[in-house]
Amino acid sequence: MEVFKEIFPLREHLKTIRAAHKTIGFVPTMGALHEGHMALVKNSLEENDFTICSVYVNPTQFNNASDLKNYPRELEKDLQLLKNKGCDAVFAPSDNIIYPEKTAITIDFGSLANRLEGAFRPGHFNGVATIVSKLFHIVEPDQAYFGQKDLQQFLIIKQLVEDLSFQIKLRCVEIVREDDGLARSSRNKRLSEKERDKAVVLHQALLKARDLLLTGKSVGDCKSEVSQLFSEPSVKLEYFEVVDANSLKVITNISEPKNVAICVAAFVGEVRLIDNIIFSKEL
Repeated sequence: MEVFKEIFPLREHLKTIRAAHKTIGFVPTMGALHEGHMALVKNSLEENDFTICSVYVNPTQFNNASDLKNYPRELEKDLQLLKNKGCDAVFAPSDNIIYPEKTAITIDFGSLANRLEGAFRPGHFNGVATIVSKLFHIVEPDQAYFGQKDLQQFLIIKQLVEDLSFQIKLRCVEIVREDDGLARSSRNKRLSEKERDKAVVLHQALLKARDLLLTGKSVGDCKSEVSQLFSEPSVKLEYFEVVDANSLKVITNISEPKNVAICVAAFVGEVRLIDNIIFSKEL
C-alpha cells in the first residue's frame, strides 16, 4: 500500500492506474477508522480494480474549535488497518497541502443544508462540499463511498455531484453498529465507559419511533413519547425528526414519502453523536 502526502505524486500514480484501464474507488475519511469505515473500503475493493482512501481532518467543516481540537487522530493505526484490509493507496495530506491559502468560494445548498445538522452547525456543509470537491478533483474516482450515518452529508454530496457534473457514481453504505445497536463512530472513542452505556439510547429511540409510526401513531405523538427516553441529565437531545429520506423535509404523515428517515442528534456528556434509520411504510 502506497501512502501519498502531496497532490502531484498522487495524481501521477493515478494516471498509471487509469492508463491500465482500471477503475478507481475512493473512500474519503477523517481518520480514527473503525468497522464502519472498513465496510466502505470493503465495498470499494469488491467493486473496483483500485481503492484509495483519504485520511484528513478537514478544519473547514468544524464550527466548534474544541471539537476540532479533540477529534481523534491516529494516522499510524489507520494506515495499518487499511493495509490489512487490502487498500491500495492512502492520501494523507497536511492542512497546507489542501489549503495553501484560505478558500474564498462558498457553496449554498439552500434548504437541504439548513435543516437538521445545518440548523445546529452553520457553515458545516460548505466546509464538507469544499473538501469533497477538492478531493474529487484530485483523485477523479469512478466511484466514491460514504456512510449512511451521515445521511444529510451524503445527500449534500449527491447534489454537489449532480450540480457540478462530476462523473462519479456515489455509493451510500449501511450503518455498521455495535452489538447493542450503537452506530460505529470515531467520536465514540471520546466517551467514558458510563457515557458509552448511555449512548445506546439514540438507537433505542430510533427503533421505538419506527415501531410507533408503523402502528399508526402520529409523528407528533411519536416524538412526544420518544423524548421521554432522553431523561438522563448526561444525555442532551438536540433534535429528533421524521423526514423524507430523499429530501429531508420534515413530514407529519409517513404515508407521504416512499422512504422515511428518522434522524437524531444528541450530546452524550460533551460528545455529539448522530444516528438515523431509513424504512419504508410498507415494512
